Amino acid sequence: MAGGTWTTQNKVRPGVYINFAGERQLGANIGERGTVSVPLVLDWGASQTIISIESGNDVRSLLGYSLNAPELLLVREALKRAKKLLVYRLNTGVKASATIGGLTLTARHGGVRGNALTVSVQKNVDDETLFDVATYLADELVDVQTAAVIADLVPNSFVVFSGSGALSASAGVPLAGGANGTVTNQQYADYLTAIELHDFNTIALPVADDSLKAVFTAFVRRLREDEGRKIQAVLANYPSANHEGIISVKNGVKLAEGTIVPAEKATVWVAAATAGAALNESLTYAAYENAVDVDVRYSNSQIETALRSGEFVFTASRGTAIVEQDINSLTQYGAAKNPSFSKNRVIRVLDGIANDLKALFESSYIGKIDNNADGRNLFRSEVVKYLELLQGRNAIQNFNSQTDLIVAAGAQSDALVIEVHIQPVDSVEKVYMKVTVK
Repeated sequence: MAGGTWTTQNKVRPGVYINFAGERQLGANIGERGTVSVPLVLDWGASQTIISIESGNDVRSLLGYSLNAPELLLVREALKRAKKLLVYRLNTGVKASATIGGLTLTARHGGVRGNALTVSVQKNVDDETLFDVATYLADELVDVQTAAVIADLVPNSFVVFSGSGALSASAGVPLAGGANGTVTNQQYADYLTAIELHDFNTIALPVADDSLKAVFTAFVRRLREDEGRKIQAVLANYPSANHEGIISVKNGVKLAEGTIVPAEKATVWVAAATAGAALNESLTYAAYENAVDVDVRYSNSQIETALRSGEFVFTASRGTAIVEQDINSLTQYGAAKNPSFSKNRVIRVLDGIANDLKALFESSYIGKIDNNADGRNLFRSEVVKYLELLQGRNAIQNFNSQTDLIVAAGAQSDALVIEVHIQPVDSVEKVYMKVTVK
């Protein structure tokens, strides 16, 4: 379905085209949030494929390790806040392999994790004509099957069996030769092509390559402004993006076990926390779970400079690391975008309205309802209910359905024009106190 912004009523494709503008005087259902996506170089897993992971999923069969393994640090950090992680394995690598007589063993996926696989073939204790073929991952049994000949074996989550003839007994043969391979910027471009076909709230770029940051920024701008998909990306040290769709992380954190999560990797937690935050929630002063410090500390003046520059900063506070202010990289304002647009809570509200009204129109109205007074009034009543729901959740305030919403016929016979005046609710972030001592 087409979408995006509009200047004149000249669109060709059926769709929803929405403009947001901040008023100069200002300093249906609510869609579910919580989906983050990250492209990663991994030791195991389906390559160049979107892998969906939710809390509680068996990630070992998907990514080769338990969730608490050091190799899955960024997966673990994402799932601290996100409801769903769409991870994309950038690398393909080389598959580990081995042979036992006429039986060929090949790791299901390329990567060094395949070198941790071992397969044994033992006589079945109950039937000497059968063999028990066991697969071990890092000495832990992950699969066992009983077969008479090689052709009876079926692939499991880790090993693919091939060959023909009889099985030969073996105490255990390790697979070898697995390698991760290399990754170029083209794989990141392929990721963007793949993830565009999925629904998500945020993406993170956990590398420091400025050329990739520019590509991801262009991707976000296109989806937000041309496709009408209100998503955000989190990049490290890229305030020059100057866009509400880009969050620029300045520093990282130190975890309790001593692991340093630098800015480029901390983008994953920020993207997950942003995706998981409700429309009426700010991440200002939110604590990074299990963090005991920041990786780079800044002085008060340096923090102020960073905030003015549109940088998302972690600061140390009472033995933990907290978000100094929940902002994006927008720093240049105008009539259409006032300073409120630099606040991610405000952007979540605006993006939620755009995405939810687009979904409402596409699912229940486009091509189904007459573009006459009755049809427009029906749609208007739905929008009113939705906005009143947002107001009840303290996402917006001062909404007056009589004066703040207009649904009118467009210039073309199949077009609607909707004008909405909304005031997102921000969080209290500054308290000025005056104490008089008598």
